Amino acid sequence: MLITRATLLDGTRTDIRADRRIVAMAAEIPPLPGELVHDAAGGTVIPGLHDHHLHVRAAAAAAASVRVGPEDVADAGHLGRVLVTRAPDRDGWVRAVGYHEAAAGPLDRSVLDALCPTVPVRIQHRSGVQWFVNSAGLARLGLAGHPDGVLSSADPRWSAALQRAQLDVTAFGELLSSFGVTGITDATPDLDDAGLVGELRQSLWVLAPGKRILHDDALDLDELTGWIAERHAGDIPVALHCVTAAQLVVALEALRCAGRHRFDRIEHAAVVPDGSMALLAAGGATVVTQPNFVAERGDEYLTDVPEAEHHELWRVASLRRAGVAVALSTDAPFGRPDPWAAMRAAVYRRTPSGAVLGAAERISPADALTLFTGEPQRPAVPRTVTVGAAADLCLLSTPPDETLAELDAGMVAATVIAGEVVYRRD
Repeated sequence: MLITRATLLDGTRTDIRADRRIVAMAAEIPPLPGELVHDAAGGTVIPGLHDHHLHVRAAAAAAASVRVGPEDVADAGHLGRVLVTRAPDRDGWVRAVGYHEAAAGPLDRSVLDALCPTVPVRIQHRSGVQWFVNSAGLARLGLAGHPDGVLSSADPRWSAALQRAQLDVTAFGELLSSFGVTGITDATPDLDDAGLVGELRQSLWVLAPGKRILHDDALDLDELTGWIAERHAGDIPVALHCVTAAQLVVALEALRCAGRHRFDRIEHAAVVPDGSMALLAAGGATVVTQPNFVAERGDEYLTDVPEAEHHELWRVASLRRAGVAVALSTDAPFGRPDPWAAMRAAVYRRTPSGAVLGAAERISPADALTLFTGEPQRPAVPRTVTVGAAADLCLLSTPPDETLAELDAGMVAATVIAGEVVYRRD
C-alpha cells in the first residue's frame, strides 16, 4: 500500500510505501499500478500502539459478564437486583466483574446467599486477584465446606473445576484496532489459548511463564528468589505483579538476590515509596504501569489512601527522572481498554471528580504517546516510522499539534497491521 501526504510526529511530511514492512519513505512517491493508496491528507502517522499489559481471555470473558463496580451498582440492594435478574450463562453461572467494596461493602458467601441464594454466582474483584462465590456456586465447585467463599484467582484447585465456555476474541481485537493498537502483551500467568476462538489481528506477546502475582499474605523472599533464579537460568525474564509497597520491596530484594535479566519487568508499581525509588532504578527492571487508574478510581484513592502517601500512587514522571525504564498499558479488562484515555490520565492526573492526584507525576503528551509505542520485549524502547520497520501503523486524521493536544481515540482514521488495513473509521 501507499500512504500519501502523511505527517510524522516531528512535523516531517512524507509518503510511505509499505508491504509487511515499510519499504520506502520520501516527500513524494508515485503510486504503482494496482497499489492501494491511502491519502492521509496531512494527518499524523505514528507507530501502531502497543498495549504492554492486558488480559485477552479475561477481556473476552468480561464482555459476556455483568459489571457490578461502584459506577454500576449503588448499594447491596441494587447489586442483588442485578444478580437475580441476570440470566445465567450457558454454563449455569451468573458471572460478574469489576466489583469494589465501595459499591456494596465487603462480600462473602453469606452476603451473596442473602442476595442470590439459588443460582451459582461468582463475582470478580476489580483487582482481578479475588473471586466471591455464593453457596450454590461453591457446591458446584466441590467446595461446599469453604468458610467464606472468597477464592484466589491464582488458585487452580478451584478454577480447574469450571467448565470453560468458548471465548470469542474477535470483538475485543476489533475494539483494539479502532484505538490504533497493533500489538499487545498478555500478562496472564500460565496463559494458554484453550477455549479461545475468533480472530485477533494484533501481534501477541505473552509474559508467561515468567509472570508471577505476589500476595501480601504469602510473601516469601527465599522462595521468590529461587523462582526468579530458576526462570533466569532458562533465559526467561520475569514480570512481577506489585500493587502494594510490601510486594514491591520483596520483589526488588528478590531480583537483587537472584540477579537481573535484561528484560525483567515490574508490573503496575501502583505504590512506590520514596525509599524504594533508588532500588528500583538500580535494579534495571522496566516498570509497566497504568495511570489510567487515577482517572478511573482516583476518587477512591483520595478517600482510602492517607494523603501523605498520595504522591506514591501510580508514579510516572518521578520514575523516569530517577532513571527507571517506564512503559504504559491499560490492564484491560481491569482498566478501560482505551490507550488514549490512559495517555490523558498520564498528562492530567485528574480523578473522575476533577481533582488532581499526583501533579508531580504528570508527563508531556508526547511522552505519554511514546510510552505506548515500545517494543514488545523492551517496552520502554519506542518504535519509529522508518524504512525497514514493521508496517504496523496508526493513521490519525489530525496534524501533530492537534494530535498531542487532544490524545483522543476519535482521531484514529485507520489502523494498519503488517501492511494491511484492519480498521478504517469511515
